[in-house]
Amino acid sequence: MDSQAEPKLEIFFFPYILGGHLIPMIDLARLFASHGVKASIVTTPHNVILFQNPILRDQQLGYDIGFLTLNFPAEEFGLPNGCENELTTTNGDMFIKLFMAAMKLQDPLGKLLRQTRPDCLISDRLYPWTADVTDGLGIPRVVFDGSSSFSHCVEESLRRYAPHEKVVSETEAFLVPGLPNQIELKRSMLPDYVKAENVFTHFLNEALECEIKSYGIVVNSFYELEQAYADYFQKDMKRKIWHIGPVSMYNRTNIDKVERGIKTSIDEHSCLSWLDSREPNSVLYISFGSMPRITSAQLLEIAHGLEASNHPFIWVIGRILDYSSKEKQQVENVVLPVGFEERITKSKRGLMIRGWAPQLLILEHPAVGAYMNHCGWNSIIEGVTAGVPMITWPFSSEQFYNERFILNVIRVGISMGNEDWVPLNELPRVNIKRDKVAHVVNRLMGCGEDEVVDMRKRAEEFRDKAMKAFEKGGSSHSNVHAFIAEIKSCRKISQNGH
Repeated sequence: MDSQAEPKLEIFFFPYILGGHLIPMIDLARLFASHGVKASIVTTPHNVILFQNPILRDQQLGYDIGFLTLNFPAEEFGLPNGCENELTTTNGDMFIKLFMAAMKLQDPLGKLLRQTRPDCLISDRLYPWTADVTDGLGIPRVVFDGSSSFSHCVEESLRRYAPHEKVVSETEAFLVPGLPNQIELKRSMLPDYVKAENVFTHFLNEALECEIKSYGIVVNSFYELEQAYADYFQKDMKRKIWHIGPVSMYNRTNIDKVERGIKTSIDEHSCLSWLDSREPNSVLYISFGSMPRITSAQLLEIAHGLEASNHPFIWVIGRILDYSSKEKQQVENVVLPVGFEERITKSKRGLMIRGWAPQLLILEHPAVGAYMNHCGWNSIIEGVTAGVPMITWPFSSEQFYNERFILNVIRVGISMGNEDWVPLNELPRVNIKRDKVAHVVNRLMGCGEDEVVDMRKRAEEFRDKAMKAFEKGGSSHSNVHAFIAEIKSCRKISQNGH
């Protein structure tokens, strides 16, 4: 009787206001609600609009999930009304203002937590100040970081041993010490805030300190994918971690896969119809995420390379920012080779998507045989879940670490060869020419090489392991239950005054 009378566990989910952070956190909240938790997603009014349909469907299924809104101080920072995520920015200056405005959510969140007193706050890593807010209220704060155990372990090794300071040039390779695998990087692949102190260095150091003193970390991954690094994280770094992914697998219906946030710019039926006409494993899917990191000049090289490779493809071209201009303005008219779109459309060899694509539906389609991406963790985990090998093309953040994971740990990809980490406010160089694009695409999409055959087999094995981990009795499913039990235990201790 006591267990029946026990009040439902209430968890607040507080995602950062970038598309790549919002989407997996919403999936996470929906996942926990399906396990009997009262899930409250704390975000801003315009971000609520993006996700209201899937949440409504969950409510209709009887799940206890909903939104709590915090007003976003857009006007205070000179942003237009409704500019509440990076997808609504049109230049680099607006993005910086968006980052600053997000930091001002501390007071309204603190007020909300004092009024509601949830049992736990799952907060994005980029809100380090939530640790101070929850500490004063006795609410367990758990960090949700949209990356992997592996990248955390690489970061920790670089902090502990600074191997990059022992090499004499940007292009000299060095070994990352202490890791379960032999992982090599170059200084040119490291973030600027790792190689030299800047404002972001201090911010991330603060985020790390707050992460260490938090209750633990929830990761959008599964134990079997990075077992050695999950163990390293807990045993060597001595920190709590729960692998509960891939959270995208919560989306089981086509409508849920299509409505993960931004409205798609292509009708899913026409997209699936195009794929249905293709042979299994014949199509290359290309997407570099929601953050604009490809220049028009580089797009031109990619287009020529794709055309020369002669393999079918779906290419998602998002927003392109011209950082070389004084205003850092958005470039609306992407420059592609003359007649390119007409040729690929007429021959039905390519499908261009401008804007947001139904990525899960595309990746899961049997016709898709490879995925070219920027090595953001969301892209990687979704590619792994779909069982497709990858062409890696990192640009910034921890993406070069993630590339090493794909190439050297699970060995399901081929590198495009970019080795230059680029800050957001700088213009990336055009360092991958069309011949290289064609060569790498042909190598991975060709079926003859034993290496590629083995790579495809490994990718399919990890897909199967992901499915098993997420289903009832699997490692991720069990970790969700273990997490819920532990937070309930914290609540009992708090109620007993210990």
